[in-house]
Amino acid sequence: MKKRLFAVLLSAVLTAASLTGCASSNTPANNAGSANTSNSSTAEKDKKDDTSKGTGKPIRLVNGKIEIDNQLKAFATAYKERTGQEVIIESLGGGADINGTLKGYLASDNMPDIFVFGGEGDYQTWKDYMTDLSSENWASQTDFGFKDGNGKTVGFPYAVEGYGITYNADILKKAGVDPKSLVNYDAYKAAFEKIDSMKDELGITAVCSVAAEAGQMYWSTANHIFGYYLSAGLKRDDTTYIDMLKEGKVDEQRLGQFADFTKMLFSYSDQKVLISGTYDDQLALWAQGKAAFITQGNWIDPSLPSYNATFDCGIAPLAFLKEDTSGILADCPSWWAVYGDGKNIDACKAFLNDLATSAEGQKTLVKDCGMISPYKTCKEVPETPLAVSLKSYIDAGNTYAWQWAKMPEGIASNATGAVFELYAKGDIDKDGFVKMLGKAIADYVKK
Repeated sequence: MKKRLFAVLLSAVLTAASLTGCASSNTPANNAGSANTSNSSTAEKDKKDDTSKGTGKPIRLVNGKIEIDNQLKAFATAYKERTGQEVIIESLGGGADINGTLKGYLASDNMPDIFVFGGEGDYQTWKDYMTDLSSENWASQTDFGFKDGNGKTVGFPYAVEGYGITYNADILKKAGVDPKSLVNYDAYKAAFEKIDSMKDELGITAVCSVAAEAGQMYWSTANHIFGYYLSAGLKRDDTTYIDMLKEGKVDEQRLGQFADFTKMLFSYSDQKVLISGTYDDQLALWAQGKAAFITQGNWIDPSLPSYNATFDCGIAPLAFLKEDTSGILADCPSWWAVYGDGKNIDACKAFLNDLATSAEGQKTLVKDCGMISPYKTCKEVPETPLAVSLKSYIDAGNTYAWQWAKMPEGIASNATGAVFELYAKGDIDKDGFVKMLGKAIADYVKK
């Protein structure tokens, strides 16, 4: 009764959000997702009279990483050939409001069998709809499964990702900049100034490729970049600044240093991409060798071949502090949950176990998707350049946790993302950014 009431209440207010969420700059993949939604809607209704065991009905999986859409679909095709079980992949990405889309699905009785969620904030929204996966084989093979308050594993981890500032190593070499030196604010300032003075010689149009338009890129600025304010320089279990944020507070001195670095980052960026560019625009500028840096992580590895990008590259820390911070943020980007009211739960469990533990699944996640497996038993080693760079930080124990994933749901898209856009446009100065961001956080937490 509680779930049905929740769905009814959501229906009126979230239909528009779900429609918006389906639109993205990644049109082909999302069109495919829309088609899958239509096809699987009937299948979802057909499942109502089935038991919770696998029935041969299609499994529908909503994936939040558009970069691995083709790879997951290829695995699903091969999985059907091996097992007879059909798996429909519906990928949402770019500027899609994934939570809004899922809420729309819930309200219209069209929930997928497996759905993506991004961390603690999303978990609080969806915890009543998740299946306990603690007894699955893969759950004992990883330290990255998402656990509820009682220690039960409810989230399936499919990758460990990391990010900071990704660099074109060839450009930095030509400019005489050692990426290993980029561990504090002053080092970046000197590097940006030097590269900017050599743009013509280096054949680039901007030092950095950053996109800050809040409608589509809030996740990059107000989640990922802001994540360094919350975690940089801290031990993985240090929750000092995320705890403050949950109370509606910020450390203005630390946030001021973050604001200085962010302003520098914006100032050395291609201004058209910065103000109005999409994720595709941001990636294209860097992948085509027209910028030295990009504020994305190893998830762009699978996209680089489509740009014929052959240059060497790596990840450097987004080191905004005056003191050295030599690590990068690395964690699970999101998890997959099995819908607790679904009628194909056992088939979902079998599919996830195969993806995590089979040779075919390990190859898909590591070799094809260019990701780092969260599973200790995985025998595949990453080969793509940014995954290799990331793994060097992980192996050295030189990473910071994704504390931003614990922020209240929707704070980036509905509150703080707009502040980053105003700062990028020059509509507010450093003090304005610090004060406005602090107020946006305080007001949102009060809600």
